[in-house]
Amino acid sequence: MTRLSRYFLPTVKEAPADAEAVSHRLTVRAGLARQLSAGLWTFLPAGWRAHRKVEQIIREELDAIGAGEMLMPVLQPAELWRKTGRYDIDEVFKLKDRRGADMVLAMTHEEVLTWHVAREVRSYRDLPKLLYHFQTKERDEPRPRAGLLRTREFIMKDSYSFDRDPEGLDASYRLHVEAYDRIFDRTGLEWYRVEGDVGMMGGLGAHEYMAPCAAGENDVALSDSGYAANVEIASAEPQPVDGLPRATAEPEDAETPGATTIEAVCELLGVPPGALVKAFPVFAEGRGPLLVVVRGDHRLNEIKLQNALGTPFRPAEAEQVRDAFGAEPGFIGPVGAPVPVLADEALRGLAGLVAGGNRPDIHLTGVEPGRDFDPEWVDVRRVEAGDRDPSGGEIRIEPAIEVGNIFKLGTRYSEPLGARYLDEEGQEQLIWMGSYGIGPARTVAAAIEQFSDEQGIAWPRAVAPFDVELVTLGKPGEEARSLSDRLYDELRELGLDVLYDDRDDASPGQKFADAELLGCPLRVTIGKKSVEAREIEFQVRRGQEKGSLPLEGAAEAAAELWRTLP
Repeated sequence: MTRLSRYFLPTVKEAPADAEAVSHRLTVRAGLARQLSAGLWTFLPAGWRAHRKVEQIIREELDAIGAGEMLMPVLQPAELWRKTGRYDIDEVFKLKDRRGADMVLAMTHEEVLTWHVAREVRSYRDLPKLLYHFQTKERDEPRPRAGLLRTREFIMKDSYSFDRDPEGLDASYRLHVEAYDRIFDRTGLEWYRVEGDVGMMGGLGAHEYMAPCAAGENDVALSDSGYAANVEIASAEPQPVDGLPRATAEPEDAETPGATTIEAVCELLGVPPGALVKAFPVFAEGRGPLLVVVRGDHRLNEIKLQNALGTPFRPAEAEQVRDAFGAEPGFIGPVGAPVPVLADEALRGLAGLVAGGNRPDIHLTGVEPGRDFDPEWVDVRRVEAGDRDPSGGEIRIEPAIEVGNIFKLGTRYSEPLGARYLDEEGQEQLIWMGSYGIGPARTVAAAIEQFSDEQGIAWPRAVAPFDVELVTLGKPGEEARSLSDRLYDELRELGLDVLYDDRDDASPGQKFADAELLGCPLRVTIGKKSVEAREIEFQVRRGQEKGSLPLEGAAEAAAELWRTLP
């Protein structure tokens, strides 16, 4: 029974003062969830209904590809995480039990399931396997933000594939791509599948499912030719530099007193930012000091740099620049650098550039990469709007929420955890794995971000907490109330989830405002006018379309209308 006179739906007029994202504001105002502390949220009944609807869509599509649902514990032995090298990740919650044993609160379950599979799978005949679960995850998030979008505790759907070889992994990966495409189509979201970074998961490749919206914490590089990639890994042909100085036979000194920024050097020498060589002195684990250079109008992409290095790195501090790089901060450059130089591909083939002279108040003009310094060429810049994708399409950048991700893990976890099988010849082989995640709460938040207006939420039909909101304006004992009660029962008998606003202490204005705020796809209203006209009023939430339906057969007509909604 979902009568608002008894239902827990604490709507409020004002959003929290710290709420910046639309979904944060409306999640609180519509009574979907409440914050316990930073990054910790309690789902209230209506919010939990939306969460469960997303879960059910996911469950149906994973069952359809032959995945088996299970459940694994959040609390796990730290030893498994030590074996895979992930115990020292800062975001992992670590604790000890009463016997002093090290434990973790898992933010993902590769270690546990691989441990189980290593003990249960013996033969090639036991593979492939697809397994999944919905489980609470814990992440020691340093900067919880945007309501449900970045939290310390959340529920994830994780699925895992176990195969004999890379070809089997490819097949399982394709199954998940097809299932994920259907899942996000069914949710009603606008979404992209983009190339992603493997990050802390490790492995051979990844894709991310992104829902574009202003509150997104990720930027996606897109083009009309079909290119789609997270800017963390996106590559593109850079725009040419307009006004590049003429090439010279060799570098020449230029006095640049106090010019330690790109802007200051450009103003002093009268050159465009793209003519400068921007230098980043870093220390890489296992490699020592390195100088990374990019075009002056480009930004360093730290994730691409770490992937290129294959090891973590940190920026050099001022004294380290003087000691290890032999230069003054602000004037460091690649010509004559005493350390290896990594140059971004966008610098290849250019001449007449300006670079730091490694001496106070001196820059070099006429610098030519490959002639004046011999770098290791890498792709480490952040793509920019207006660049060209590999097929020539123009890149645009859009913010988006990551709602799902899929990874080809390969043998990243099976090797340290001993997950092997015997092949047809009796030879021991490593199991090849994939990992596939979806965040139901993020999907709910993305739906709110994409489909809302000044009045509140306008849910996609598939994930709305209720299909229909029935508002009665009749008081107990009046015909309008008895007609409303009857319609409520009839709608439910037709299989619709109905929220019935039967509150006697709420004005019509308050009822309508709350209905707009919660945003069920269809609202139907019965009042005195309905009795007189033998009609019920309806409003389609998205687009605010209004009309009336004959009272006779109103339940069937409303159900048919609901089925046409997006």
